[in-house]
Amino acid sequence: MQTDQEPEETVSREIPLMVAAELQDHLMTATNDLERLQRLIDDAYVVLIEGFQGAAHQLGSAIDAGVGDAPSLQGTLQTLFKAVTALQFQDMATQLIHHTNKRLRNCADQIARDAMGDDPDGEAIVEQEPLKPNPVTQDEMDAGSVELF
Repeated sequence: MQTDQEPEETVSREIPLMVAAELQDHLMTATNDLERLQRLIDDAYVVLIEGFQGAAHQLGSAIDAGVGDAPSLQGTLQTLFKAVTALQFQDMATQLIHHTNKRLRNCADQIARDAMGDDPDGEAIVEQEPLKPNPVTQDEMDAGSVELF
């Protein structure tokens, strides 16, 4: 038996264009902020590693020359090496920033393609989202315990 029911109304769940545009702008601003943060971390890393390496070299030379209290200088040198190890955070931060940046760009690209219809032929390039949920499993830094890849 056939019924004369009309098809159910399709419920539109589309985001209004202005809301989508604003959301995309916020996502792109966040990616730009992450890129700026990456440059700041990279610059700080370079300055710190050069300073620590220079200080380690100077301490090593002082120890070799027999200047000062050698055990005390050796302890200072070990402390300096621990500080250099702590700079491995730069690699972890870089991985996390790159991963988050890719996720945000993927979202912004999808909004542009789906909500704004920026691509008439439907072939918009959407940056692939990262395959792994989190590239860095480390949440603390101890000498020799940092996973770099």
